[in-house]
Amino acid sequence: MEIIIKGASEEFARELVALAAQHHAELSISTVKPGWTVDRAERYLRDLTAGARTMAEMVIVEGDGYLDADHLRRVVGALNGPANSLKRAVDRGVRKGWWPEGTPRPVTPVSNPDNPSWHQNIAYRMDQELLPVFREALTRIVAGKAAAEAMGITPGGPGKTTVAMPMSSFFRGADPAFTGIDLDGGPLPADGDQDEEGQQP
Repeated sequence: MEIIIKGASEEFARELVALAAQHHAELSISTVKPGWTVDRAERYLRDLTAGARTMAEMVIVEGDGYLDADHLRRVVGALNGPANSLKRAVDRGVRKGWWPEGTPRPVTPVSNPDNPSWHQNIAYRMDQELLPVFREALTRIVAGKAAAEAMGITPGGPGKTTVAMPMSSFFRGADPAFTGIDLDGGPLPADGDQDEEGQQP
C-alpha cells in the first residue's frame, strides 16, 4: 500500500508509519511538499507560451513583483492569451504531477478596487517570497541558453533555443524546410487562449 501525503510535515509521516507498524501493516509513504521550488519554477517558466513567459519575466525582473498592466500591454500586446496561459500552466503542472494540487499561481492579476463590474486588470503581481525562487529559475534558464550558444546553438525565440543545422544531419528523410530543433522541451505553443482577461468578482 502506498499513501501520498500532501501538505503534511515529515514528522507526521513518520508518526503514521509508526502507527501502521503497531498494527503490522507495511506502508510506503511519499510526502509531497506544497509551494514553489526552483526546479518547479524553472519547469513552469519553460512550459509557458512565448508571450506568457515574457509577461512573467517582466513582472519578476522589471516590476520586482508588481507591474502595471498597461505597460505589459505596450510590450506584450493583448494580455488575454498570455494571462490565461500563466494560469493554465499551473493547472497543467498539477495534471502532469509536476507540483501538488493547490499550488498557487505565481503571477496573479490585480483588479481595480474602484470598479466592481467587469473590467480589465490594472496590474500583475508576484508575492515577494517567490521572487528569489523565480529569479534563480530564470538564472538557470539564461545559463543553459548561454551554454547552448557556446556550443553553436542559436536562440529560437524568447527563452528558447534551436540548433541551426539541417534536420537531415540527424536522420534521413527529414522535411527540408525544417532548419532546427528545440532544446528546451519542445516548441513554444502560440498564445491562442482568447478568454477574457478581465475578471468578474
